[in-house]
Amino acid sequence: MSSETTVRPTPHAAGRDWGRLNGRLLLVNLSILAAPVAMFLASLAVTGGDTNLQVIITLGSLFVTFLVISGIGLMRLFTTRYRLTEDRFELHTGLLFRSERSVPIGRIRGVDITSNPVHRVFGLTTLRIDSGDQSDAAARRLALDGITKAEAVELRRQIIALRDAGRARPVADSDGVLSRLDWSWLRYGPLTVWGVGGVFIAAASTYRTLSELQVNPLDLGVVKDLEDRFGTIPLWYGVLLAAVVIVVLGMIGSTATYIENWAGYELRREDGGILRIRRGLLATRSVSIEERHLRGLELVEPVPLRWAKGAKLNAVASGLGNQEDNRRRRGLTPPTPRDEAMRVAARALPTGPGLIERKGLLPHPKAALRRRINRALMWSVLIAAVPVGLGLWLGRWLVITGVITGVVLVPVLVAFAFSAYHSLGHGLRDRYLAACSGAFARRTVALQRDGIIGWKFSRTPFQRRAGLITLGATTAAGEGVYHVHDLTEGQGIALAETAAPGLLAPFIERAPDRG
Repeated sequence: MSSETTVRPTPHAAGRDWGRLNGRLLLVNLSILAAPVAMFLASLAVTGGDTNLQVIITLGSLFVTFLVISGIGLMRLFTTRYRLTEDRFELHTGLLFRSERSVPIGRIRGVDITSNPVHRVFGLTTLRIDSGDQSDAAARRLALDGITKAEAVELRRQIIALRDAGRARPVADSDGVLSRLDWSWLRYGPLTVWGVGGVFIAAASTYRTLSELQVNPLDLGVVKDLEDRFGTIPLWYGVLLAAVVIVVLGMIGSTATYIENWAGYELRREDGGILRIRRGLLATRSVSIEERHLRGLELVEPVPLRWAKGAKLNAVASGLGNQEDNRRRRGLTPPTPRDEAMRVAARALPTGPGLIERKGLLPHPKAALRRRINRALMWSVLIAAVPVGLGLWLGRWLVITGVITGVVLVPVLVAFAFSAYHSLGHGLRDRYLAACSGAFARRTVALQRDGIIGWKFSRTPFQRRAGLITLGATTAAGEGVYHVHDLTEGQGIALAETAAPGLLAPFIERAPDRG
């Protein structure tokens, strides 16, 4: 259990002395110049010591670019000043183009600490102060890039104490840990499609870099060796082998990304009603979410993570910035066993373990199922039509391939259509609106009804023909709007009126009583 205490700032919690960035930032900026030198040595290793004018020009351009970046960093080191007063945080920076910015203490919503690998080498970190506005990131965020971790932690403590001065704040239990990383969760690391996309991105970036250095990747010894070994195999076998290699590399990349993002993970409830998430191997991150700004939770179960009985828990909170920042900072757990995600959800929002359970939600009309089946059939035909159309000019084998593709896709996509329909559900649970949808990535969200500030009704031409609508609950937290898909018009209006009574009333035209 937790208690509450009234916070008052200590007499010396904030002063009017200007602070500066740590001098070790000078070493960080000088180390940046080592990057083009390393690239030059790598190019010599790849080309066997041969070089040409194009390589020299490219590396020279990179050196000048890094020199400019380093110079800007040094300018920031020598010109940045900051101070914390009783009512605001001020940051002055720049020499030729002077910038003087400040954020009132009462508007500060988040104080995060991050450290990239280079900063960690020199014992430095970055403190980010966010007002939580939905405006441009540069206008709402101040960053001290180059102070020690001790300075950042102390400055964060002072800011929070000043902001909450005179306000009753909850005091956490002696052990406020809600969840810690279990390395057995690493089995969920490969279960993401993003790793495969990363393989293509890495291959394209490598090819472009080598091309800039006048190195033809097809002429490298490794590529020649692979061509000699597999150049005579059948096309279908080569395509299958390449697909397997890409998937394996993608799984390795996804696992490495999981380790980098979530090593050292800990979710803790701290004094002041703050949920603190710490994570990261090379780049460490510490994100703060105030419980009074927590408007709900979202359980995400993408395929194939869902098949492995895994899930990921996100916070629906205000004060996390725009949509891009919100997606980066909202994660409460890594991909983890579903039972663990549900346990954390019950402790983060102590309203009962079933708040974000799919089970028990109201089903949607059968017209929603027919709509998804029709969409599955349409996509099956469109995908199969591509090789069939090409086969009319290029050969009969493409026509056969298209027909086989269509025959295989129809049952697969129809199965996903049924899965998507069974994922649909909505209902009211205590003070929350719960909704679930999605086939490839099932999302179950519980949104605080008091946090709903408006309703958005939308329908596509296909929905209009089926008599369906999509109801969107708008809020100042999370994604900004959360949808309940494919309801009848009567269901949508009734749900909106019940979830937030009176909010929809000015926009409803009552039919006159004819009796």
